[in-house]
Amino acid sequence: MVFFCILRNFSLLFILCLYNMDNIKNLIIDFGGVIINLTRNRCIDAFAHLGMDVREQLGATVSSCRKNLFMQLEKGELSPADFRDDIREYSNRTLSDKEIDDAWIAMLGDVPEYKLDLLLQLKKEYNTMLLSNTNSIHWEWAKQNVFTREGHTVGDFFHRIYLSYELNMEKPDREIFDHVLNDARILPEETLFIDDAPVNCKAAEALGIRTYTPEPREDWSFLFRK
Repeated sequence: MVFFCILRNFSLLFILCLYNMDNIKNLIIDFGGVIINLTRNRCIDAFAHLGMDVREQLGATVSSCRKNLFMQLEKGELSPADFRDDIREYSNRTLSDKEIDDAWIAMLGDVPEYKLDLLLQLKKEYNTMLLSNTNSIHWEWAKQNVFTREGHTVGDFFHRIYLSYELNMEKPDREIFDHVLNDARILPEETLFIDDAPVNCKAAEALGIRTYTPEPREDWSFLFRK
């Protein structure tokens, strides 16, 4: 037990040294899997209840499902109304908008309060940006249910917000990273990108952006300990 405690402390010290924040001025932070916990199985079960098998579409391999309804919605190629109509067609059921939205939103889990507190503090110390592959249904829910704690709004947590469905771009494509760097007028070597998908981090690293890939439900606040 003592050995494992020593090993854990050494690993943490190594990571802290590796992610020295002295020259970091900008933070680009993902939403799903980094801020909010994701529960894909709950979403799969909810759609199964509506008569649809979405396991392949919500699988881990993005490239295998890039052209499905969910990905089109995420990239802004499909409106929420058209998305719902297509879900009704594929399920062959007369479903209400709420039934469809509730099944889709079931993917979104909880946000630990300490992460919201951390975001508020980080905004005081860094130029903080949200960069998320998301869609309008999820994002409207998040604005109303995640970022409203203690009277806050989403703008209290970030200086800038970049969303795939608004930009018609998505990670890991280079164009979305170029857009963020140019729009925010920031230097890649002064920027840390936190994202739970290794492929997204690899794309950012190719541009000279430093990255960190947290594990599911990880407390990554240690990166900012003085």
